[in-house]
Amino acid sequence: MSSFALFRLPYEQQCTLIEQTSGEPLEVTSCVELNGQQGFVVAPFAPSRERPILVIHPDCVAHDVTLQELSSFPQGTLSFDTRANYHVDFLNFHAHLTSGEFSKLVLSRSIDVRREEKTAPMELFRRACERYPRMFICLVSAPQCGTWLTATPEILLAGKGQQWQTVALAGTMPYEEGVRWSDKNIQEQRYVATYLTEQLEKFTSRFTEEGPKTVRAGHLAHLRSDFHFILPDHAPIGDILQAFHPTPAVCGLPKQEAFRFILQYEHHDRSYYSGFMGPLFVEQQTNLFVTLRCMQIFEDHYRLYAGGGILKDSQEEQEWQETEIKLDTMRNIIYNV
Repeated sequence: MSSFALFRLPYEQQCTLIEQTSGEPLEVTSCVELNGQQGFVVAPFAPSRERPILVIHPDCVAHDVTLQELSSFPQGTLSFDTRANYHVDFLNFHAHLTSGEFSKLVLSRSIDVRREEKTAPMELFRRACERYPRMFICLVSAPQCGTWLTATPEILLAGKGQQWQTVALAGTMPYEEGVRWSDKNIQEQRYVATYLTEQLEKFTSRFTEEGPKTVRAGHLAHLRSDFHFILPDHAPIGDILQAFHPTPAVCGLPKQEAFRFILQYEHHDRSYYSGFMGPLFVEQQTNLFVTLRCMQIFEDHYRLYAGGGILKDSQEEQEWQETEIKLDTMRNIIYNV
């Protein structure tokens, strides 16, 4: 298999395999170019010619897939972390928040973890499916992007026919019964919900918002509002994705200014982290999820990604610890704990 996506939707038992059996995935550089397309989409945070949106053509679609071992990779090298870079980035981001230039910025980081064992990617996928039944689990591989595993709770756009949905997901705490949310988390989630409302109004007047409510994603809890809306037949889904992505949940506000600031000053390359992936009009169904809690699988190491929303009253150590517990989503899969 040169290009494929194996995924399991939240709360489902079956897995689906989409395989492109000849040629390489289509490359486009903007969400608008997804209008009229069909296949499995793998989109980066910042689409470009060097980092394109990929569309894996559904030459073969198989449901109720039996999990089989893929080729394993060699053992890896030493790991490293990025605390010093994060400190510099936090001070810079926070200064621009306290000055009033931004109301929110999302600061992310990545770490490399050596491959202690020759664990096949399919085994990692199986572990993720067992551990995170509420999340979208996906193992995707293509020559242009490499191999990625993600376990994400955040719907970007899903639907069929005229019935569609999206979510405003933000705020993070360790999961426990009776989670009590801070004003910072409530405000952060409200920014996302307000933004999505403003974008939806450009395409439809027929939508409802439910929430926010506390939802569980593995060992974490988030605040989530659900939006359900009606779109006409043949609605420009690419235009809607262009309006949505990146949402304030992974970028900031104001959106375009925050987007440019992150690209200029964040110490690492987000690559396909905080982009989105999923089937687009495959068997008439669309299920696109924001690429959170993910890692890229290399021959000798894994690269894990995590981020968090920064407001003017944010504290560096608290934000650092939030990224640590988010990284545990993939670390727990690697170490099978």
